[in-house]
Amino acid sequence: MKKLGIIGCGWLGNHIAEKLSNRYEIFVTTTSESKINEFTAKGYHATLADFPDHASEIKPWEVISQLDAVIITVPFSGIRGTQVSMKDRQENLLKFLGNYKGQLFLMSSTGVYPQDEKEFTEEDQPAENVESEGFILHQFPQCNILRLAGLMGGQRLLKNYNISNLDQLVNHIHYADICSVVEKMLDNQSKAKVYNVVAPVHPDKQEIINAQKNLPYTGERTDKGRLISPAKLIAELDFEFQYPDPRYFHV
Repeated sequence: MKKLGIIGCGWLGNHIAEKLSNRYEIFVTTTSESKINEFTAKGYHATLADFPDHASEIKPWEVISQLDAVIITVPFSGIRGTQVSMKDRQENLLKFLGNYKGQLFLMSSTGVYPQDEKEFTEEDQPAENVESEGFILHQFPQCNILRLAGLMGGQRLLKNYNISNLDQLVNHIHYADICSVVEKMLDNQSKAKVYNVVAPVHPDKQEIINAQKNLPYTGERTDKGRLISPAKLIAELDFEFQYPDPRYFHV
């Protein structure tokens, strides 16, 4: 059985691990001692590891040379994708990876794109020019960059939050589709790819909330907004979304 590492195994990492645990031996890192037993009970190999925002003596992950693929879910772009310098955290991660040669994934964010009303593709923002992405490519040019839209699914539904700007179009993604993208890229042995991982339908927030509350929607969707295109992902991976429309993420 191949071995998969997930660095920073939180909400998303847990979903990825559950999706792939029947095909991969799972190795995870967590910052919480209390989660070690939880991961061990699931049959994962857990390591306590932190990547602070200051210089730190960090050694390569003991199992790194054994892993066929590594997925990094630690954030490097600040809150909601804000481009905040995290150079020390970046350096700490690079030390932890050592001289890893296998398949590598960095979970990034569609927050790397400006707040402009247009449709963005990956070519609008080359990863080398984005600090929170480019830092890893210098040392690991094989790294895949996945720019994730707003993470949704399970209990993460708009109706459960206090939402403003209800007429704003959304860029959302269901965690199940992220898991499927990762699985397909693992199978394809994808390297050095940059993809927007975003549901192709962009309703406004009010539409989604009404659908989740089983209420009719009588508004009119605007045709203007900041939209992130998943066209490259769909074309290159021949990818079909299980949840293409955020209005039905709860179904």
